[in-house]
Order: sequence, then structure tokens, then C-alpha cells
Amino acid sequence: MKNKLLIIGASGHGKVVADIALKMNRWQSIAFLDDNKGIETSMGLEVIGTSDDVFTHIDEYEIFVGIGNNTTRQRIHEMVETVGASIPVLVHPDAVVGGQVNIGNGTVVMAGSIINCCTDIGKGCVINTGTTIDHDNCIGDYVHISPGVHLAGTVKIGEGSWLGIGSVVSNNINITSGCQFGAGSVVVKDVNYPGTYAGVPIRKIK
Repeated sequence: MKNKLLIIGASGHGKVVADIALKMNRWQSIAFLDDNKGIETSMGLEVIGTSDDVFTHIDEYEIFVGIGNNTTRQRIHEMVETVGASIPVLVHPDAVVGGQVNIGNGTVVMAGSIINCCTDIGKGCVINTGTTIDHDNCIGDYVHISPGVHLAGTVKIGEGSWLGIGSVVSNNINITSGCQFGAGSVVVKDVNYPGTYAGVPIRKIK
């Protein structure tokens, strides 16, 4: 384990990631990379280059992708993973993680989240503020679960799906890969086709 952390992305999501990393009190040094050359500092931490510079820092730093967009986060995560970067898991000290929970590298679990026992969460996921994930869930890689989302027991969510703020998923539901759900969506039946969904209960809108 390296004692330095480098976060790719110094904007909104990256700031929250950095705040969690600081509260974890695990790294002696934390810095950013960001493609906006006008940003010199963020959260009081230095921006030391752009994302293209990541390869020069892999031996010295652990690398974390602090980008909210699923597609962009997956692309960069896979790139740094391929070249052997050390990618940590970030869990806010005020999150609650139950027993026999597995969390993949590059995933962030934010403040107030509750992940109950026997749940598997893939790599590169965002478990956002105040989310609850009940027992025996299976969350695929690069899923973004927005603030205040509630997943009941035995929910399965496929790779790259995104659940909008305040969404609710009933128990024993399977959601396929590549789905997007609008704010406040309520899912009470399996979702078998990729697309954009919204409503109470949800309907496919695109």
C-alpha cells in the first residue's frame, strides 16, 4: 500500500472523493489530476497535472478516478488498471458496511450510506450520500447509485447502470446493464432492456 493518493478529477464528484480520503486519514499526501488547466487547487489540495500525466505517477501514488459519469469513469479506470495502478476502495467513516460485503477497487462509499450483509459491489462504483443497500444485493461494475437511493433485499443491478436521486427498488428485482433511471423512480418489476426509465412506477421513455 502506497502512502500517497492521486485523484483524477478535481470538480464536484472529485471534491467529495477527496473529502472522504482526507477523513480516512490513510494517506500522507493527496493530490489531483484534472484536464482543466485553470484549476490549480481543489479542497486545498494541489492539482499536479492532467489525466495524461497519470502514467508518470503510478509507481508513487495509488490512483482513484473521481469522475461521476459512468462511461468516462470506466474508460479511465480500465486504462489505469491495465497499466498496473494500485486502485483503492474509499469508504467514508460515517458509512455502515455489514458483514460479508465485498467492494471492488475504485468504488467510493459516501457518508451516511448503509450496505447490509452479504452484498457484492463491483469495481468503479459510486455509492452516493445516504444510500441504503439491503442484504444480498449484487451491484455490477461502474454503477452509479445517486444520493438517497434505497435498494431492498436481493436486488441485482447490471454494469454501468445509473439510478437517479431518491430512486427506490423493491426486493428481488433484476435490472440489466446500461439503464438510467430518473429522479424518484420506483422500480417494482424486473428491467430487462437497456434504456432510460422514469416514473412511479417506472416506464421506458427512451
